Amino acid sequence: MKKSNRLFIAMAGFLVLVMTTKAFAQDWPQWLGTNRDGKVTGFKAPKTWPAELTPQWKVTVGLGDASPVMVKSKLYSFTRQDSNEVIMCLDVATGKELWKYKYPALAITGPASSQHPGPRSTPAVGEGKIVTLGIGGVLTCLDAGTGNLVWKNEDFTKDLPGFFTGISPLIANGMCIVHLGGKEKGEIIAFDLKTGSQKWQCASDGPSYASLTTMTVGGKIQLVDLTAKNLVGIDPDNGKLLWSYAVPVANRFYNAASPVIDGQTVILTGQGQGTKAVTIQKQGAEFVVTELWKNAELGTKWNTPVLKDGFLYGLSDGRKLFCMNAKTGLTAWVDVKLHNDFGTIVDAGSVIIALPQTSNLVVFKPDEKAYTEVALIKVADAPTYSYPILSGNKVFVKDKDSLAMMSLK
Repeated sequence: MKKSNRLFIAMAGFLVLVMTTKAFAQDWPQWLGTNRDGKVTGFKAPKTWPAELTPQWKVTVGLGDASPVMVKSKLYSFTRQDSNEVIMCLDVATGKELWKYKYPALAITGPASSQHPGPRSTPAVGEGKIVTLGIGGVLTCLDAGTGNLVWKNEDFTKDLPGFFTGISPLIANGMCIVHLGGKEKGEIIAFDLKTGSQKWQCASDGPSYASLTTMTVGGKIQLVDLTAKNLVGIDPDNGKLLWSYAVPVANRFYNAASPVIDGQTVILTGQGQGTKAVTIQKQGAEFVVTELWKNAELGTKWNTPVLKDGFLYGLSDGRKLFCMNAKTGLTAWVDVKLHNDFGTIVDAGSVIIALPQTSNLVVFKPDEKAYTEVALIKVADAPTYSYPILSGNKVFVKDKDSLAMMSLK
């Protein structure tokens, strides 16, 4: 197996949890990449960045904010076309459609319907399957090679979050794990990846718009989920709730940024909440959650920060790029340039790359002393809400309804 696999092997009695299987260096198989940490591998940053990227191909795939994912030579998109939700598989090199699967989508209304009618949940690819969570709660599992339906679950379509589904599925150890439900009540459920049958479920408050991840405490892997009102740890063997920490929201705000894991520390951020860090420690048979620090002035909205070399980089709810000390919570710097509430950010090795809704690819140095912009490149003519995929010298960008491959050469 490649080094980029996230493979945890514990002693007897411990869980072996594989986030994705047979991952290659350039793969981006799920929300926030191979290890759900926003770190890009297999990307070759140029010594001198061009003023613009060279188009290679561009195809219309449909509406939606779900990020595309890539495994080896295949690129997957999850969108809305007319009245259907559509899962497409494209050839990476040419953009040619290899297969397509569609089903009737929920007719959504309200403030999210006009600009964001498509799915928001990023697919997960692993163990030969692709799993998607539709905007109306339809959970679908397909064969990633052929597009053939393996199973579909429509049992959780009647009670949904206020802005519909936003959490992205996690594939691990032959399971698809996802938080389903409505505003006040939900369940974190593990489905058998081959059959769709429930392996376990954990009662919870409603899902947020953040996504599950994992951490290791006391030599044991556990799931970490930021729900609508709490941060929780769950035993992935059986769904048992291990610990819970209240994360209240106010002023009609909501939890939308996924937890950032730093060893046994979880960093949380949100609109109107600032940013805080808590540590999870095992004491006897119990787990104890302790707050380490809080930065009340600086938080994010629809952006999950990325951690690099002890510093947190993100796009604030004030629409500015920032750097924060992840050990102390102290603000290192906040840039003066305004971007947008919506944005993505990744650690691309020698540079940090952000893609706000403005469709400008912002490239800057990972430097805690000051913001230093390396490049600002327009990559789309329509708004961008999805994560870019960076592989080799190629950049893949999903805008309002199209998916394009561009070259840095």
